[in-house]
Amino acid sequence: MLEELKKQVYEANMELPRRGLVTYTWGNASGIDRETGYFVIKPSGVEYEELTPDDLTVVDLDLNKIEGKYKPSSDSATHAQLYKKYAEIGGIVHTHSVTAASWAQAGRSIPLYGTTHADYFFGDIPCTRSLTPDEINGEYEKNTGLVIIETLEEYGIHPMHMPGILCKNHGPFTWGTDARQAVYHAAVLEEIARMALNTELINPKAALAPDSIRDKHFCRKHGANAYYGQN
Repeated sequence: MLEELKKQVYEANMELPRRGLVTYTWGNASGIDRETGYFVIKPSGVEYEELTPDDLTVVDLDLNKIEGKYKPSSDSATHAQLYKKYAEIGGIVHTHSVTAASWAQAGRSIPLYGTTHADYFFGDIPCTRSLTPDEINGEYEKNTGLVIIETLEEYGIHPMHMPGILCKNHGPFTWGTDARQAVYHAAVLEEIARMALNTELINPKAALAPDSIRDKHFCRKHGANAYYGQN
């Protein structure tokens, strides 16, 4: 079932350690088939070195296991909430990449200081609020997805204009049109997080990039008038 999607999601998962975005089993990637409403996700706690496409788990949006010998990732409920809310999202990645997770642990959004950031994220990359004790002790992973949605709604920004977020005390989630693009955004987010950290170390009083830089760099890559790259 969904053999081609399994291959895509497998490759996305394997790209995470290659890019230095995960240590041991600290991450996962998924991709959804919108026709069936099923998504494919890394199984919980399985080492990347041991993973094969056939090991991936297929679940529906209510987290019923459709296929697979392993339990799905413990973050499956977070992925499901995002897939339910945003039809544009075709793939999701979660990592504990060091610099992005450090901003999340500090409870800080990543300020937009330069053009690299603006090429991919239309504004500061948000950090969610802390989950309440009831949210943590209840449906924790589902509530993680809901707080991501809550934060995006508060920012009033389209999820494809902000393809990633920091969960406070936790780490980054990113997404894209498919699992491969979600991994790409995870790698970009980590680099942006490192640049922002270095910027503040070099100049603690560094000013944000002006909105004109944000608008120019984002819109030259995205939208109807984009002109970056080849046709």
